Amino acid sequence: QVQVVESGGGLVQAGGSLRLSCTASGRTLSLYAMGWFRQAPGKERECVAAINWSGSSTYYADSVKGRSTISRDNAKNTVYLQMNSLKPEDTAVYYCAVGRFVGRFSSLWNEYDYWGQGTQVTVSS
Repeated sequence: QVQVVESGGGLVQAGGSLRLSCTASGRTLSLYAMGWFRQAPGKERECVAAINWSGSSTYYADSVKGRSTISRDNAKNTVYLQMNSLKPEDTAVYYCAVGRFVGRFSSLWNEYDYWGQGTQVTVSS
């Protein structure tokens, strides 16, 4: 069974930074894409950032492009999301997810089949 655990969320003032971490066990993550998604109350879940199995390709939503960096350490089965210049509209629950197919890279939520419980990010103005 694959287990995905996020950490690093919290309360931060606008303009601040947070680094989210996600560790997964039960699957060789180095074969799969990883994604960070977020969902705010009343809004649909959106892909914030994604990274392919090797880290050579990344995707960022326009809303976070230039302010966030996704990276991975396959030796540690861990993926990170560094978020800078945070805005109140970044407030959401952030979820980490493991890609569904070996070698496949996508920003679509249905291309990911294992999800963490989420970590709350709250940005105050």
